[in-house]
Formats: sequence, structure tokens, C-alpha cells
Amino acid sequence: MNHRIGVSIALGIMLSAGAAWAHHSASALFDSNQLVTLTGTLTKLDWRNPHIWLSVEAKNGQGQVETWLFEGDAPNSYATRKISKADFEKAIGQTLTVEANPAREGARRGHFRKLTYPDGRDVLQQ
Repeated sequence: MNHRIGVSIALGIMLSAGAAWAHHSASALFDSNQLVTLTGTLTKLDWRNPHIWLSVEAKNGQGQVETWLFEGDAPNSYATRKISKADFEKAIGQTLTVEANPAREGARRGHFRKLTYPDGRDVLQQ
């Protein structure tokens, strides 16, 4: 019985370590050597841990609208910079400019580095 408990604990630790590594390996998901800049409409905000997500609709080179998903920092990191969820929510439906490191696999998503509101204010990632 003690052997089963020990194996279960060891397995739990290994799985937790793997999940923690995967969470903190953003460089495996996004290309920090590339930067894309899009101007489009903020359509959705997903404000939850471990990171916020923004949905932005922007036109591609052929004039077709595409939806891009951008990952940001954890919600509590914005509070230390006096940026609230309400600040993001006010921008829904407005045109923003987003600078982001794109996904390595080519999907329309990225880790945003800078977000510029219509009034010219910038939100920079830490």
C-alpha cells in the first residue's frame, strides 16, 4: 500500500513539473525574433489567469477579415501598472494597433508586446 502511495506522489510531482515547464515555455510557442503589427477591432477580452487573451479582427493583405488571438500577461500584472480590466473592456469595438511575437507554427495568434489604444495610450508587456 505504501508503495502505491509513493508512486502516486512521484507521478503527481512529475506531471506538475511538466505542466509548469510547458506554461513557462512561451519561447517554444512564439517567435521572439519576429514582430507582427496589426491594426484591427478588439472584439473580445478573456480576463483570467494565467494570462489574458484578446481577440482582434484585422484585414489581411487581400482585404479579408481575419481573427487574431493575442496572449498578454497575467491579470494581476496590470494592476501594478494601474491598468484595469475596465480599461481593456472600454476598448472593445474600437480600433487598436497590436505589436506581437507571432506563433511559431503559423497560426493567427501571438504574444502581444505593445497595444496602442485609439487615444494613443500604450500598454506594454513586462
